[in-house]
Amino acid sequence: MFGKKVNEEDFNNIDLGEFEEKYSEKGLWEKIQGNLAAIGAGLVYKALQLFYVAQSPQCPMKIKAAIYGALGYLISPLDLIPDFTPVVGYADDALALGTALLLAQLYITDEVKEQAREKIRSLFGEKVLRKLEEEEA
Repeated sequence: MFGKKVNEEDFNNIDLGEFEEKYSEKGLWEKIQGNLAAIGAGLVYKALQLFYVAQSPQCPMKIKAAIYGALGYLISPLDLIPDFTPVVGYADDALALGTALLLAQLYITDEVKEQAREKIRSLFGEKVLRKLEEEEA
């Protein structure tokens, strides 16, 4: 989709099945749990916000498509910049997530943020959550 102009009708008719092939909840959890140090808690927190926004019935389908695309890109082993590249390995993933966050910002409620924080706590513990909250302050 990048580099090609999409009109509103095409955008509204996006087949989410195309994104679902690349995105799975299981794949997301495996990527996050196995790569926290490399990805960083802040980027994981943003990915979790997107995950929970996509679960919301108030989130429009076209926003969900952008979210699934960004989360699918995070999970995908094929990146513009390979994830194992030191320092910049997750820069392209951050860009994809950032773009989806811009589109979804109206739907990121305090409840969504709390769900993301609770998931950070359950996956990585209180220490990681406190560090994340300090970085946000």
